[in-house]
Amino acid sequence: MSTRNLRDRYDAATAGLEAPFAVVDMTAFRANAAGLVRRAAGKPVRVASKSVRCRALLAEVLAMDGFAGIMAFTLPEALWLAREGLSDDILVAYPTADRTAVAALAADDAAARAVTLMVDSPEHLDLIEDAAGGRRVRVCIDIDASYRPLGGRVRIGALRSPLRTPADVAGLAERILKRPGLDLVGLMAYESQIAGVGDVPPGRPARARVIRAMQQRSRIELARRRAAIVRAVRDLTDLEFVNGGGTGSVEKTAAERAVTEIAAGSGLYQPHLFDQYSNFSGRPAALFALPVVRRPGPGVATCLGGGYLASGPADEIRLPQPYLPTGLSYDGNEGAGEVQTPLLGRAADGLRVGDRVWFRHTKAGELCERFAELHLIEGDRFVRTVPTYRGEGRTFL
Repeated sequence: MSTRNLRDRYDAATAGLEAPFAVVDMTAFRANAAGLVRRAAGKPVRVASKSVRCRALLAEVLAMDGFAGIMAFTLPEALWLAREGLSDDILVAYPTADRTAVAALAADDAAARAVTLMVDSPEHLDLIEDAAGGRRVRVCIDIDASYRPLGGRVRIGALRSPLRTPADVAGLAERILKRPGLDLVGLMAYESQIAGVGDVPPGRPARARVIRAMQQRSRIELARRRAAIVRAVRDLTDLEFVNGGGTGSVEKTAAERAVTEIAAGSGLYQPHLFDQYSNFSGRPAALFALPVVRRPGPGVATCLGGGYLASGPADEIRLPQPYLPTGLSYDGNEGAGEVQTPLLGRAADGLRVGDRVWFRHTKAGELCERFAELHLIEGDRFVRTVPTYRGEGRTFL
């Protein structure tokens, strides 16, 4: 479909709405979900809730074949999702220091069966046991999946767990197994340098070659190390799951025999950061529309709002991407503004006050922190409106 036809379709489906607003193209959303399942090659995909942040769409995904369980980003969120009956298998992806929430988890039998907490140190074990007051809690060990070439003098990847070797992980596993209040049920390793780094950065072919070489070496190193870690822990106890990967590495991580499930979420919405991968392509599904509110001069159209920056290092890629009409760019002095966003380019001369400009966010779920609702569309038809986490009064971070 041409970009002109796509813009016409979006405008037609949302003709009754006043911008700013956010939409999810459900045809693209379902196609992206099917793509994740195909890439996982038979291994279940645990949906990352931080990349969706909408209960209705999480339920939609979990009803699809190939998806099983949720990867939550905070314990209060996990408790809420469990109590709402969204899933009976929720892994909290990050350690918690919320004693009140741990106590609430331990006191709720159904939630305690459904929710698994992340740990990577004895301090986490102490906090959980103390807050749980003797009740049993499920835990998963987080493993450092970063790549460390040159004898470890360089680190590439997220600063997460301090546990790197089979001995490190088995050591913590032994501590857990000695604690009567904790059940060790899983292992997790997130290879951010592969899953979260695109290998086709636009206009930078030399950098692309360096990234691909790094990722190939990192995949080999991690696959060997992860397999050894899993063997070491399985020698001590049974495990329900070994979680790995992310949207950018689904098929590569799924190819590892030691991994039993894949985590993914961003690929459902396909934000523009995920256009920079050679191994898959998704369809933009989550977008937001801003109204043109003035025309300061030739080649300039100014939209209301727009400063919806993504988390991460402060660089230009964290800005939302003007998507439709094509050919618009930011003013270097203003960028995406808090209350107004001037856009430059010949396409601006075709815009009038009241017209819409469609944008894609850099990341996935962060868009939902800006909007209380998502308007679901199919083709040129509006389907229904659903609340985001924010729209339900749930702002967990």
